[in-house]
Amino acid sequence: MVQKVKDNSDLIDNHEEQLKTTLLIASYQGNTQKHDCEEHLSELDLLVQTFGMSVAEKIPCPLRKYDASTFLSKGKLEEAVKRAHELNVDFVVFDDEITPGQQRNLEVAFGRPVIDRTEVILGVFGQRAQTKEAKLQIELALIKYEAPRLKRLWTHLSRQKGTGGAGGGSGGSGGYTKGEGEKQIEIDRRILKRKIDLLQKELEEVRAYRETQRTARERSEIPVFAIIGYTNAGKSTLLNALTDANVFVEDKLFATLDTTTRKFTLPHNQEILLVDTVGFIRKLPHLLVAAFRSTLEEAFQSDILLHLIDVSHPMAEEQAETAHEVLKELGASKTPIITVLNKIDKCDDPARVNRLRMTYPKNVTISALNHTGFEDLTNMMMKELSKLRKHVELRIPQSEYAIVSEVMRVGNIVSQNYDENDVLLNASIPTTLANKLARYIVQETTSI
Repeated sequence: MVQKVKDNSDLIDNHEEQLKTTLLIASYQGNTQKHDCEEHLSELDLLVQTFGMSVAEKIPCPLRKYDASTFLSKGKLEEAVKRAHELNVDFVVFDDEITPGQQRNLEVAFGRPVIDRTEVILGVFGQRAQTKEAKLQIELALIKYEAPRLKRLWTHLSRQKGTGGAGGGSGGSGGYTKGEGEKQIEIDRRILKRKIDLLQKELEEVRAYRETQRTARERSEIPVFAIIGYTNAGKSTLLNALTDANVFVEDKLFATLDTTTRKFTLPHNQEILLVDTVGFIRKLPHLLVAAFRSTLEEAFQSDILLHLIDVSHPMAEEQAETAHEVLKELGASKTPIITVLNKIDKCDDPARVNRLRMTYPKNVTISALNHTGFEDLTNMMMKELSKLRKHVELRIPQSEYAIVSEVMRVGNIVSQNYDENDVLLNASIPTTLANKLARYIVQETTSI
């Protein structure tokens, strides 16, 4: 009897009842791709472990072409099925995204549940979401993932109940009646549609609140730096090291899903906001890109991005490229970026660091864990910030001291003097504020 996965939510909610074993499969074409395939399997291994399952074996599978019905070719499928039975695994996990049809056919062949990388990522996100917004986004992504797979979930029900009509004979008026399974599919589709509509409405309310927060932040004129990068690159560790934010840190993928914002004062006394964002990952499901758009928007609503790269990881260059691809998809590729080469103390390949430095010239090397390289980082941050600001001399009447307070709060004050009833300020301030205070500007220069 073929074991069926009732639905993905059961997989997510009940996987901890006992440790499930998995067989991981990834494909590649050509010997030159084998090493990358093995690294991808290692990442999938981490994802599966983060989800709470163990890995019995990883299979890098060479393919000349992909089979439309089973993804794997007939011979490779037979080998994988044999190995799954020998190991007696509970699940088979594909690194590649498989279609609902392929999933159904593979489950029949393996005789056990088959899931793909997307489903594992959804499961991990479902476990680790903390805020209301993150939970709503995950639920919405999960439901959208389930929708085209409803047919698979109901294949154990009758497709045809029998003939209808009074006589039911060959000469009668008997006609086709929908089977129980088809009826249930239709019911579930209506339920899912209602759920999607409800979740989207709730998300709009949460996003409206987030937009209010963002507008208030923009009015404050405080510069915003978003810490972005591949999952497990050390973003939360950096935020904690700079601000004592006490953000949860764990050596697992997607330890942080919810945005955290903390204040930080640069060495020249400029106050900024640091935003820790959800990590990117290779083959990030488009459902999650859409679902987490408002969370990831923190990246391109910021003034400057701090792109963390784990230089100790053998796939650091691919991970960096993945982050830039996600930024392009979100429309944030034009935001100024400082590349932060993290975990330099653990890197055993200087050539990799040199290649990254050549690819991303505006860079610094640090160890967030050991608090090294922070002086170079903050100097680079101040340098980039200066490009978004104007150095001005202001003459402000003391009767309008609220404006002086605003300049002192968000600007870098070089000097402050008094001339009768006026306050004379020499300061670097955000361009937006400079535009608002144009009538108080006595002189404008290009550098501090």
